Amino acid sequence: MSETCVLVLDADPLPRLDRLTDRARVLHADEKSLAERLPEADVLLVWDFLSDAVREAWSGPGRRPRWVHTPSAGVDRLLPELAGSETVLTNARGVFDQPIAEYVAGLVLAMAKDFHGSRELQRQRRWRHRETLRVAGTRAVVVGSGPIGRKIGRTLMALGVSVDLVGRTERSGDPDFGRVHSGDSLGTLLGEADWVVCVAPLTDASRGMFDASAFARMKPEARFINVGRGQHVVEADLVDALLSHRIAGAALDVFHEEPLPVESGLWDVPGLLISPHMSGDTLGWRDDLAEQFLDNFDRWDAGEPLLNVVDKQLGYVPGS
Repeated sequence: MSETCVLVLDADPLPRLDRLTDRARVLHADEKSLAERLPEADVLLVWDFLSDAVREAWSGPGRRPRWVHTPSAGVDRLLPELAGSETVLTNARGVFDQPIAEYVAGLVLAMAKDFHGSRELQRQRRWRHRETLRVAGTRAVVVGSGPIGRKIGRTLMALGVSVDLVGRTERSGDPDFGRVHSGDSLGTLLGEADWVVCVAPLTDASRGMFDASAFARMKPEARFINVGRGQHVVEADLVDALLSHRIAGAALDVFHEEPLPVESGLWDVPGLLISPHMSGDTLGWRDDLAEQFLDNFDRWDAGEPLLNVVDKQLGYVPGS
């Protein structure tokens, strides 16, 4: 398919696309030039997946790509603009499962064993013996039943944690969890959890789902972790829950505004661990994302069905 035009919305560093040599014409665009170049593209690779430029450019004149791929798990930066089109949308499902599960497990262990407190006491050269939490025997609620949520759940179970997995709809007979709970059950489950982990796709239904009401349902000993999207959380309500000791701690890897501004009050909230949207990013992750796109391009080139096709009405790839 030498006539195929692949347009790349670039971010630094650029993706390695050597396998497209002599197979496709590769063009590059930044946020300013995307709208002008979009009508040329048969395929759009949204390498700068943190950009909103595609949404802004999509309503312009001219034809639109037949296939858009975003090398991220979430597709909320592309919807709803693409939802009404015939364009096939694919995502990076599968690349981030293991890294994010490891990251969440690390956060659970770090909070249970008070590693932050040990580091601070070391800085102060203070020898102060403490008792820490036993992770085995605790209970977690993982909100989001896609591959990342399932991997998080299985990893926590390997540590001896009981896991309730929450998805869009309830179903029984799950091979790993026995039962997947519906979102309607979340309120009850929150009151039983020691760990609440959010990794849900961002949809109208999940936006702001962790608010004052949700935090009020949690145990005072509970800790909250968000590796989904910043918009899942009402940040002011989380701050209030931490300052009033309604929950014991929290860790956020995603935020309403990224990068988190220097002047944000979140930096100074006691009991809150902040990381810069890095839970899925391990050494070589960009190469993995490029390889995934190229493997799917091989399918496109051969006229085969693409992998990781997003249901644009649901906002994620359906199926477990």
